[in-house]
Amino acid sequence: MLFDLEIFLQQLVSPEYMWGAFISVAVAVLALVLATAIGFFVALGRTSRKPLLQAPANAYVWFFRAIPALLVLLIMWNALPQLIPFFSQDWFTPFIAAFIGLGLVEAAFMAEIIRSALLSVDDGQALAGRALGMSPTKVMLKVTLPQAIRIALPPTGNEFIGLVKYSSLASVISLRELLTTAQVGVNITFRYAEYYAAAIIYYLIIVSILTVLQGMVEKKFTWTSKVKVKKTRALASATKAGLS
Repeated sequence: MLFDLEIFLQQLVSPEYMWGAFISVAVAVLALVLATAIGFFVALGRTSRKPLLQAPANAYVWFFRAIPALLVLLIMWNALPQLIPFFSQDWFTPFIAAFIGLGLVEAAFMAEIIRSALLSVDDGQALAGRALGMSPTKVMLKVTLPQAIRIALPPTGNEFIGLVKYSSLASVISLRELLTTAQVGVNITFRYAEYYAAAIIYYLIIVSILTVLQGMVEKKFTWTSKVKVKKTRALASATKAGLS
């Protein structure tokens, strides 16, 4: 059976594939937002000197780094509604289960990325902020975070691209994302090459766009972060000179 170019081109412009691609990206975006929010607080716990904060943060990272994402998705969709009736209602769709499940798993990896980024910032920067009279919260928001974000952006971009691909795991909970769309077409027509090739093209396009966007954001944020760091250092030097 030869490769049918007409079938391949039909799938490239079909609404089903476009919608499947949108679902894959949407799951990845929401999962990354959730993972970053959770990962930030877990990272703060991991870097804290208080055992009461370190212990649960370490346990979270250990647990979700050990459990396969596929198993988490199956638990979210099949086991969770049995244990908690609240999740057995109509609002709990495969889409919601997918981005929450992937977000919980990804949060463990984002926590390590954020923790490494926070630790990479020179302690002298925080001390300079405190010398200017900033509170610990302001030091974190104005001094540490801008520099940490610049460091965390490249690995975060890579994690986001990975999430787009990991969204295909959600096919086991009946989410019709990009790969599931291709699989449905294959099951009907048995045209493996054409349908899977169309899915490959979509993944290549999505990843290429995300890679370009990642590069643009990194360049912009690098310039912004350098300006903020220079201002902080200048103010710190002026403060020290005034104190001496």
